[in-house]
Amino acid sequence: MIFLTLEHILNHISFSIISTVITIHLMTFLVHEIIGLCDSSEKGMIATFLSITGLLVIRWIYSGHFPLSNLYESLMFLSWSFAIIHIIPKIGNHKNKNNLSAITTPSAIFTQGFATSGLLTEMHQSAILVPALRSHWLMMHVSMMLLSYAALLVGSLFSIALLVITFRKNIESFGKNKNLLIRSFFFGEIEYLNETRNVLQNPSFSSFNNYYKYQLIERLDYWSSRVISLGFTFLTMGILSGAVWANEAWGSYWNWDPKETWAFITWTIYAIYSHTRTTQSWQGVNSAIVASIGFLIIWICYFGVNLLGIGLHSYGSFILT
Repeated sequence: MIFLTLEHILNHISFSIISTVITIHLMTFLVHEIIGLCDSSEKGMIATFLSITGLLVIRWIYSGHFPLSNLYESLMFLSWSFAIIHIIPKIGNHKNKNNLSAITTPSAIFTQGFATSGLLTEMHQSAILVPALRSHWLMMHVSMMLLSYAALLVGSLFSIALLVITFRKNIESFGKNKNLLIRSFFFGEIEYLNETRNVLQNPSFSSFNNYYKYQLIERLDYWSSRVISLGFTFLTMGILSGAVWANEAWGSYWNWDPKETWAFITWTIYAIYSHTRTTQSWQGVNSAIVASIGFLIIWICYFGVNLLGIGLHSYGSFILT
């Protein structure tokens, strides 16, 4: 009983802290950046990480198995993964601003919010593992897969943000050029040339805005590549460990089960992404498009396949890996 109470308390503490962190991010977005608030948000993410860690450890102790046996536990572990991905860059570099927070914080609160919602109340209670899951490979395989999902989702969201900013920039440039052409038609060539000169000489247009957007796109591309590379490594380890486990449980390394098939499709998409990063002409927008496709494929692999309730990975209620 005391373990359930502690788990309940830690769940509410972590959700409350991360909600506060989201509020701080909105405040710094709407108002000028305040150093004190930024430091508070970083400490809040660390506190969230520790709270979810404590929750998972407590659930592990009283259930007797690693807490990755149903949708609720996998979502909590996914939220924990988002938090640790947020923290890792801070360990290596304490001075630079953590550019991952704009993605990792909302992702963590979304997954934890869904996990603690009324939709999954029946899964909050830990159940006895089915025989197929009573293996030491459960921790290795499922944890690697969920860590890969978290990293790949974060990296793909950076790529989606890159595409949005790039296309918006192109649309704005097209709109400005079109507006100048219309004015030149009605008001004459002299006024058109003056307008063009004024726009090009405007520092906020030619210097600051373009340079800022270029720097932002470069940072998004950089972080997308780094995080997806990490996620792709985890995904490869997860698939390989899953193959070994499958051979022990079912007598075959690969069975083309729906979950295995979509995991392979996910791996293929991000292998293509990794290949595009080695070609200069394919970096940037082209590789971001591939990562955006991968974002959709991950959700199909994580949720969609289990909705069908078929295949060797179907154990009755959303064993998500």
